[in-house]
Amino acid sequence: MWFLYAILSAVFAALTSVLAKIGIENVNSNLATAIRTIVILIVAWGMVFITGSQTGIKDISQKSMIFLVLSGLATGLSWLFYFKAIQIGQVSKVVPIDKFSIVLTIVLAFIILKEPITTKAIIGGTLITAGTFVMIL
Repeated sequence: MWFLYAILSAVFAALTSVLAKIGIENVNSNLATAIRTIVILIVAWGMVFITGSQTGIKDISQKSMIFLVLSGLATGLSWLFYFKAIQIGQVSKVVPIDKFSIVLTIVLAFIILKEPITTKAIIGGTLITAGTFVMIL
């Protein structure tokens, strides 16, 4: 089931970039990000209430809450920079650079989470890096 969710995530991420590029025309990128965030907020909390997950909020540890907040801050900054980049640049060049985050994530997972780096991850990361440079040149 995770594979289906991952495919759907990729499809909607692709739509996000194209739809945002169309929608951001003549709109301040920070305002556009705020509007997008409100929609995401409504959808996310809607899913929480539909699934009855809201009762679990009291069980979240302080450590988890701190890291979820930090993750939210990182996401917000990522979106602000992303929207500014697609507003002034070509989506076909911005998105590959944005997706280079895969390589950065592998490196950070190795350094911070102590996850093993496999030969497959090194080869894949190298190919993603090369592909990123091919796409933006």
